[in-house]
Amino acid sequence: MTATLAGCSVGPDYRRPDVDTPAAWRLDPADAYWHPAEPTHAPLDPAWWHAFDDPQLDGLETDALRGNQNLKAVAARYDQAKATLASAGAAQYPSVNLNASTQRFKISADRPQTNYGVPNTSTVQNDMQIGASVSYEADLFGRVRRTIESAQAESDQARDDLANARVVLTADLASSYLAMRELDDEIDVVNRSIDLQQKALDYVTTQHDLGAVSGLDLMQQKAQLDATRTQVQLLVQQRALYEHAIATLVGTPAPAFSLAPRVAPLAAPVLPTGVPSDLLQRRPDVASAERAMAAANAQIGVARAAYFPHLLLTPGIGWDAAHFANLFTVPSLLWSIGASLSQPLFEGGRLKAGVDFAQAGYVATQATYRQTVLTAFEEVQNAVTGLSVLDAAAQQASAAVDDARKLVSLAQDRYKGGLTPFLDVLTAEQQLLTSERQAVQIQGQRAALVVYLAKALGGGWNGSNGGEPGAPGAMPVAATAGGD
Repeated sequence: MTATLAGCSVGPDYRRPDVDTPAAWRLDPADAYWHPAEPTHAPLDPAWWHAFDDPQLDGLETDALRGNQNLKAVAARYDQAKATLASAGAAQYPSVNLNASTQRFKISADRPQTNYGVPNTSTVQNDMQIGASVSYEADLFGRVRRTIESAQAESDQARDDLANARVVLTADLASSYLAMRELDDEIDVVNRSIDLQQKALDYVTTQHDLGAVSGLDLMQQKAQLDATRTQVQLLVQQRALYEHAIATLVGTPAPAFSLAPRVAPLAAPVLPTGVPSDLLQRRPDVASAERAMAAANAQIGVARAAYFPHLLLTPGIGWDAAHFANLFTVPSLLWSIGASLSQPLFEGGRLKAGVDFAQAGYVATQATYRQTVLTAFEEVQNAVTGLSVLDAAAQQASAAVDDARKLVSLAQDRYKGGLTPFLDVLTAEQQLLTSERQAVQIQGQRAALVVYLAKALGGGWNGSNGGEPGAPGAMPVAATAGGD
C-alpha cells in the first residue's frame, strides 16, 4: 500500500502551452535584399559581436563579461538557485543525526516520594548516552517531488536569466560602442564642413571688403559657421556619454576610462534570422519565462499536497550507561521505532487559499510567457523591416554621395575655366559633406539594428553558409515554415 501511494503526486503534470507561431516574417516580395535562410547550418554563436571584425570591440566585450557587476549579481543568483535545488533534493533522503551526551549529577534526598515504603536518599551518578536518530518523510502524495520539480525549474530559470543578462550586456555594450564610432565619423565630417565654411567666410569677407556683396551675406555665412561649430560641440558631448556608458558596462570608473577617436568606415555585418519557431528555442528570456511556468505549475502540487496526511518515520538506536566501560553493552542498548501521522481537519480555508494562490501564480506566469513570445516576434520583425528599409536608404545615400562628388568636379572645372566664382566650388563641396554625413548616419543606424537583431534573436550566428556573419551578400530571413 505504501509503495503504491509513494508513486502518487497530486497536482497537474506540467505541459508547455501552445503559442501561435507565424510561418514567416512579413517581407516585401519585391525586395531582393532578403532570401530564405538555412538555420540548420547556422548554429547560435554566443560571441556574435566578432561579426563586426573590430578587435577593440572584442576586447571590451571580454572585459564586460569579466568585470560587469550586474552580470556578477545575476551569476550569484544562479548559484543561489542551484543551492536551493540541492537543499530541496536532500528532502527525499533520510535525515540522520548522531547524538552524544555525558553528565554527572546529584539526586536530592528531599525530593517528593513516589513510594512511601522506600525512603529517598541522595546519590551522585554519571549518565553517558550515545545514539543515532533518523527522520524520514514518506512522500506519499508527492509534496517533496513537486518541491524538487519547482526548484529544478527555478534553477533552470536562473540559468536562462544569466544567459539573457549576458546577451543584454553584450548588446548594450556593442550599441554604445558602435554609436560612439558613428559619432567619430560624423564629427570628422562636420569638422571638414567647418573648414569649408571657414574658407567660404574668408571668401565672402574679401568680397564684402571689395563691396561685391552686402553685409547680410557676410552675417549669413558667419551664422552658418557658428551653428556648425555648435553641432560639433553637441556631438562631442554625445560621444562622451557613450564613452562613460561603456566604462560602466566594462566595470571601470568613468573618470579613469577613455577611448581615442577613430575615423573608419562602419560596416554592418549580416545575420540570418531563422524561422519564428526557432526563435522560441533561442531566446533566453523566452526560455526563462517558460521555466517560470513550470515552477509555478509544480507549486500547485505542493499546495494541494497540504490537504493529505503527512507521515514522518523516526527510528532511533543508542546506548545509555552510568559507566563508560558498560556503555556499548547489550543491557545499555536503547532503540525505538516510531512514526507520526498528521492530517489537517479544519484550517479555516487556509489550504484552499494556498491552492488558489498557486493556480493564480501559474496563470500569471503563463500570460508572461505568452507576452514574452509576442515581444520576441515584435522585436525581430522590427529589425527585419528596419534593415530592409535602411538598405534601400543606404543605396540612395551612396548615390547621393556619388552625385555630390560629380557636382564638386564640375564646379572645380567651371571655376578653373573662369565660368563660376569660387563660392560655387565651396557650396558643392559642402553639399558633398552633407551627403557623406547622411551616409555615415545611415550606416550607424544599420549597425545599431544589426545589434538589435542579434539581441532579439538571443545571440548571433556562425556557420559556413551564406548567412555567416561578416560574409557579403543579402540578409537571410526565413520565408517558409520549417526549422531544425
